[in-house]
Amino acid sequence: MHPVIAQININKKDKHPVYLQLAAQLSGFIQTGNLKKGERLPGSRALAAALQLHRKTVVSAYEELTAQGWLESRSGSGTYVTRRLPEMKLPSYTPVKKNATDKAGFVFSSPPHLETRVLKPVPLLHLDDGFPDPRIAPLAELSRAYRSQLLTGNPYLRLGYSDTKGALWLRQELSPYLNHTRGLQTTPESILITRGTMMGLYLASTALLQRGDHVAVGRLSWSGANMNFLQAGAKLVPVPIDDHGMDVQALEKICRRKKIRLLYTTSHHNYPTTVALRAERRLQLIRLAEQYGFIIFEDDYDYDFHYAGRPLLPLAGSDSNGMVLYCGSFTKTISPALRVGYFTGPENIITQMAKLRRIIDRQGDTILENAVASMLRNGIIQRHLKKSLKIYRERRDIFCGLLTKKLPDAISFRVPDGGMSVWAQFSSRLDLKELSQRAFKKDLYITDGIGYTLDGSPVNALRLGFASSTLEELAKAVDVLVSLLKKKK
Repeated sequence: MHPVIAQININKKDKHPVYLQLAAQLSGFIQTGNLKKGERLPGSRALAAALQLHRKTVVSAYEELTAQGWLESRSGSGTYVTRRLPEMKLPSYTPVKKNATDKAGFVFSSPPHLETRVLKPVPLLHLDDGFPDPRIAPLAELSRAYRSQLLTGNPYLRLGYSDTKGALWLRQELSPYLNHTRGLQTTPESILITRGTMMGLYLASTALLQRGDHVAVGRLSWSGANMNFLQAGAKLVPVPIDDHGMDVQALEKICRRKKIRLLYTTSHHNYPTTVALRAERRLQLIRLAEQYGFIIFEDDYDYDFHYAGRPLLPLAGSDSNGMVLYCGSFTKTISPALRVGYFTGPENIITQMAKLRRIIDRQGDTILENAVASMLRNGIIQRHLKKSLKIYRERRDIFCGLLTKKLPDAISFRVPDGGMSVWAQFSSRLDLKELSQRAFKKDLYITDGIGYTLDGSPVNALRLGFASSTLEELAKAVDVLVSLLKKKK
């Protein structure tokens, strides 16, 4: 009996069949050179007896390895390692101590801009980045709409390949909805359905940016957008942000010195500061885009939640020269788990985006997209927005009142006109990373203030989201903050 046979280890409780375990280990011995080409293997009876297996199990393993080309059977002589294998100069067999899936055996690069934290389930209390409350979402209606789309109609059409621009029905419902609520001038062919704003950013960055292009972003901005621009090889150019949004005069000075290819803006509720871009700056921004020829990527991530009168119409509604790409999603409307967004712009750009989208995501979830279309047609999403706007306004008012009453000296902020979070300034003496860690131990999630700036430096300010918590949860969260900040005095 060959000495390596003694190293075979069969686990009969393993989920893999015993004959496959045996075949895998024998092929491993061949690959490491411990079983050499042309070498005769033990007979099936002898090996079965040695390993205390049924002979049919060993026969199945030999047949499997013969079919794969590792072994060959010689009539009247036995089973041998095939002679057709290349010469293998490998070290003698030693038991593998680490899982081969832990670390790649080849070299690859990991750019620093991809090193971003992935949001995971958080403690009981949370003052997050500004997320919706899925507990008030129309989940029953969504479930019925999804089930209906799943089970009714022509299965070949319903469950087959669809348009790379997204479900036609959703684009047909979305176009008049966006035109009516946002003053846009879209058609179904000028809309691309995406998995969310992040996909829109990736497609635009990949299709429209060349390595070395300059992209203007707010000095305080969203890292998710920035990482897409950096991945495309662009150079980020920071633009000052003040109490009225992006400083357009500062942007114009930059344009005189550098060729800006694209500008990223959250004009309605600036990220992270929540302030709205003033009307005159909006007009100036459109004028600058036309004058200097740069693309405007307008991320309208929470347009529907504005509490000071009607929402301000997007820049895209004032664009008459095709300079603005507009992106939004239903993730803030209903839930982050609902990965349905929309990207609008000139029709030839949308067609180009659809071509690019095809090679990374052939199409979206047609069933889900048609379910959302059904909810738009039946007014379900519109009614949910009215309901949630009222709830979030109340939560904003109560939360801001609690901060003013209980933390007057620790936090400074302005009541946001819209959105789902408060931009709170803390004392420069306070370590927000430490505060975040201490809060986590008290079952309260808050961010650590890192990620708002291009270089990752802290700004001693946080977005404190109020929309995803009930009034009782907000009160408890503020009490935890009070206890933590009092200990720091």
